[in-house]
Order: sequence, then C-alpha cells, then structure tokens
Amino acid sequence: MKAVSRQLVLLPLIGCSLAAAAETGQREQEQVLVTATRTPRDALRLPLSHSTVDEEAIELTAAVHANELMQRVPGTWISRGNGQESLTALRSPVLTGAGGCGSFLMAADSISLRAPGFCNVNQLFDANLEQAGRVEVIKGPATALYGTSAMHGVINVLSPEPAEDPLQTLSLEGGPNDYYRGAYRYSGTHGAHGIDLRANGSTDGGYLDDAGYDQQKLSLRHDYSGSEWNFRSLLEGSNLNQETAGFITGYKVYEDDDLRRDNPNPEAYRDAWSVRAYSQASRELGNGVLLQVTPYYRNNRMTFLQHFLPWKAVEDNGHESLGLRTLVQGQADQLTWIAGAEAEFTDGWLKETQARDFSPNQPAGVHYDYSVDALTAALFTQLSWQLSERWTLDGGLRYEDTRYDYSNHTGDGPACAPEASACRFFRPSDRKDNFDDISVNLGGAYEYRPQQVLFARAANGFRAPETAELYRLQAGQQVADLDSEQITNIEVGLRGSVAGSLDYSVSLYHMRKDDVIFQDADRFNVSGARTLHRGAELALDYRFLEQWYAGLDFTVAKHSYDNNPPLLGLNENIDGNDIDTAPRRFGSARLGWRGESATAELEWVYLDRYYLEPTNSFQYDGHNLLNLRASTALSHGLSASVRVTNLLDEDYAERADFGFGEYRYFVGQPRGVYLALDYRLGG
Repeated sequence: MKAVSRQLVLLPLIGCSLAAAAETGQREQEQVLVTATRTPRDALRLPLSHSTVDEEAIELTAAVHANELMQRVPGTWISRGNGQESLTALRSPVLTGAGGCGSFLMAADSISLRAPGFCNVNQLFDANLEQAGRVEVIKGPATALYGTSAMHGVINVLSPEPAEDPLQTLSLEGGPNDYYRGAYRYSGTHGAHGIDLRANGSTDGGYLDDAGYDQQKLSLRHDYSGSEWNFRSLLEGSNLNQETAGFITGYKVYEDDDLRRDNPNPEAYRDAWSVRAYSQASRELGNGVLLQVTPYYRNNRMTFLQHFLPWKAVEDNGHESLGLRTLVQGQADQLTWIAGAEAEFTDGWLKETQARDFSPNQPAGVHYDYSVDALTAALFTQLSWQLSERWTLDGGLRYEDTRYDYSNHTGDGPACAPEASACRFFRPSDRKDNFDDISVNLGGAYEYRPQQVLFARAANGFRAPETAELYRLQAGQQVADLDSEQITNIEVGLRGSVAGSLDYSVSLYHMRKDDVIFQDADRFNVSGARTLHRGAELALDYRFLEQWYAGLDFTVAKHSYDNNPPLLGLNENIDGNDIDTAPRRFGSARLGWRGESATAELEWVYLDRYYLEPTNSFQYDGHNLLNLRASTALSHGLSASVRVTNLLDEDYAERADFGFGEYRYFVGQPRGVYLALDYRLGG
C-alpha cells in the first residue's frame, strides 16, 4: 500500500509541474463534452473527471473488441471474454453478475443501452462502437441528469453528425482465424435534412476450437433543422450469433501451446439482438431557454447456454421499453440551469430451463419463468454558476423512483421435487417492490492560468437492485429484502493545455460504496457489504516536431473490502483485502507519426498483477503488450491499413479467475495481422 500511496502523491505533482510550464497561452478551439449535460458544454471547466475518444482514434484503432478502444481511457478496463463478451472496470474492480453491470451506465447518445433493472454484463456489444462519432466517459458518479447505475461512471457512445458535404466510405478487412469485416457509411446534408447511415458486419472463425461469431450492426441518423423545431432521430440495431468458448483450466495454461486453444464448452452459444430508436425535438423558447423532448424505444433479447455452471441451463431473457425525457435549459446572467423529468416503462421477462437432470437439486425442466413490469421516473436539476471570470460552481439534485411489479409464471417455491435436500432454485410469489433514491453533486473549477484548471467535486450515486437479484433466488430464499446500493465520491483534479502542444488531466478520488448486494454463505441475496475505492488517473497527450505525437493513460488504484461480509464459500476475514480482479496499476502509452497521407502508431498496454478471489491467495502476474497500427493513401480516395496486435507474441490471459478449486483463464490471442482497404468518395 505504501508504494501505491507514493504514486498517488506523485501524480498531482506531475500535473502541477505541467501546469507551471506555461505562464500564458492562447485558448485553443473549445473542447466540448455532451454527456454531462446532454448539450455541448466547455469540457475544460467541468468540475468532474471525464475522457473522450474521438473519431480519429476510433478509426485508427479499428477495434475488433471494446477492450482495444477503451484502453485509451484512464481508469477504465474492459476485460475481454470470449468472442464479443466482456466485463467492465470503471473506477472499480472488474464486476460480474447483475450487480456488476448495474454499477455502470452504458449509453448510446445518452440513452441507456439496457433498461434500469435489466442490464447485462456484455451490453457494450449492443453499441456501434466501430463507427461511433466519439466515445465520452464520465468517471465516478455522474451529474443529476443520470440516475440508477451511474455509480462508478458512464460510457456514452455518440453517433456522428451528418457531414456537410456528401461522402461515402467502404471498408473491407481481413485478419487471423478467418476474421473478416465490412463496413459502409453514407453521410450528407441536403438543405434542412442531414442523413448518416452506418452499417458493418463481421465474422470470426475464433482462435479457440469450436468458437467464433457473426455480428451485424446498423445505425441510421436523421437531422432536421426547421424554422422553430430541430429534430435528431436515430434508429440503431445489432445482432450477434456466437459460438462461445469457456474458461480453460490449469495454472498458467495460457502458456501451454498444446492446451491454449482448447474449448471445454464446444456446445456453448450466445444469441443476442437489440433495437433502439429515439427522436429528440428541440426548440428555443425565447430569452435563451431551450426545450428538449425525447421519446425513445428499446427492445433487447438474448438466449445463451450457461456453460459456466455444471448443469448448463439455457437462459432466455428480454425486455421492451418506452421512455420520455424532457429537459429545459436556460441562462440568466452568469447562471446556467437545467431542469427536467423523465419516465420509462419496461416489460421484461426471463426464463431458465435445463434439458437434462444434473442432480435432484438441479433438475431438468423450468427453473425460472417470470416477467417484471418496471416503471422508473425521475426529476432532476443541474446548475452552473460563473462566479467570476475564473471561478465556476456546479451543483445538481436528482430524485428517482423505481417500481417493479413481478409475476411468477411457474410454480411458487422450489423448482425441485420434495425429496431434494438443498434445491438450488427458488421462485418467489408475485410481489411489488419500490425504491426511492436521491443523488446530489457539488463541484467547483478554478482557471488559475489560461487553460489551466483546478477542480474539486463531491457526489453520490446509487443503483436500485436488479430484477435478477430480487426474483432469481436460490437455496430457499423466499424474499430478497434489498436496499439500493449507494456510493459517495470526493475527488480533486487538474487539467489543461500547455503551449498548445501538451494536454493533460490528473485526478485523485476517494469513493466508498455502502449496502453492496452480495450472495452470502446461504446463497441468499443480501445487502450490507462495504467497499472502498481510491485512486489516481493521469492522461497526457503531447504533439511535437509537427508530425509526431505521444500519449499516456495510466491508473493507480486500490479497490478493497471495507468490512467483512460473509461471502459464499469464505471462512476468513477479508476486511481490507483487495477485491478480486482489481489490478493496482494499468494503462497504455502511444507514440505516433501523422503525415498528410499516412499514419503510424505504436501502442504499449500494461496490466499489473491482480488477485483472483477475495482471500488474496491466488493471483495473475499481469502482462505487457505492444500493438502496431499504420495506414497510407494508395490513390485518390483509396487507402490501406495494417494492424499488428500482440506484436511480440506474448503469452497472456485476457482474464484470469479462480473458481471451483482451479485457476481459470480466457486466453489472450497470439500475434495477429489485420489488413484493410478503405475507399472514400466525396467529403
């Protein structure tokens, strides 16, 4: 812990020295952030931690998986599973299960990818990250414009605006293990109408035996500028058909050339599709007041084999939502204010069945079959007060009400025959649940030199229990009496630009989470765990010698238990232990060259060691990887690019775990070479 503390002290000193490097400087073109307020806002003066991955970086990375792109964001690690599966760490350890995905808000154009209470750990594969306009990330509890799930942060995938001049692009790409991807985009503005159509499809034969996937995504955006009303509408859909590979077991088996391609679950699969649509209508009401009204629709469905459980049941789940969001924004003298209301109704369901008897406690047949009608409604306000030319004060308040109406469509009680000694599955009777939550945030920013900002912030966040935590009970638990999880965050930071060539951001945070939901020694879902999250995040972007650039995104953090919850399978005190899958250091660095018609970039990715279970008795040693990317123009409109992943062909694990008495790994792929041709017409 002493080493971590020293680094936490050094990082702000680095930021101070960078800020002091330039006494004066001219303000460059203002950088904006949309996610915090749902309207463009000066990103420099926002008193919260945020990062942006722009369209240029998205195109250069050409990510096959969200993991590759989000390595550019300090504090964020998207742990890669098999195929398109993933788990998220955002100012947190990698979190799993219903509570894990419920701790982060994943959004597209500021609308959650999944309905509150119905999240999925893999939900980022629903978003069209491959062709996004940019990705914005808020770290820590978000502003009052976001409610449940925006605890550890928000990942918001923003669609690109239609181009002013019509353009078309076509890309074809091939890589290892029969990987192929094609992408098309048309974008243009014609009078008052702007159209942006993006589509991509990929197929992957899979590095592991009997594993691979096919995936398709489509996004259609229409903008209309009228005399009184402006409209932005988006229709987006995705489809995934995946043959899934499970963990391979054995200590450091990822280093064994004879075993690293094994797939112990060749029968596993995951099929998922999603559709989302919204239309945002906005108009000026006079005196600088802006009104936004946004109705939206969401439909998700997923079917998969639970290969990670010995009895291998099939889960079929889905939900359909209708929502309405209204927002009014105005300005009076030095005060900018936002007030709004939103409501969302969701019809969700889940069914779990098992084809064959495993034991009397895990029998064949229907384990769960239920539906939940959910209603979430909220009122919020967020204020920004320009106290002086240099001082900005921000504050916000949100009240949110979540209601669940649960209906069981199979027999109440255990799913097993009466002679079962310890039935695994219990179906509660029909019931209703209600959760009321409030979040508050207050922050200030001080521009002590031009483009040099010091900020401080205090905020809390929350999440209502997920429906699966409340109604998918085990071992005879008849009612899950759960509270909403709560998190409090205090942070300070520096950000700015030095001499027009160096952009930097450094932040220190201290977060505590209460009423954490977990599964106890009786397999009951209960509240009461506490966790502590402390860390520092550093981002540097430096441009030099006209065409060269360098970047660093680095995180130092400690995520630990703050009490001794009676976790399932544990008989020792874990208070103060590291939470599993929480590396204390990780990050990436880049060195690149960008000319008029060519680009090259070398990337270093670092992941520190981490523990694999709460007693901290087993660990993964971490890894270092190098990736190389380059592109060049071949002729007018035609360009070629090459990406080499894992350049040094390191043996590593994308994710390590310890369960059922064994080390378990998702194997990292060896060196891979991807070649692409891109054709651009117009623009």
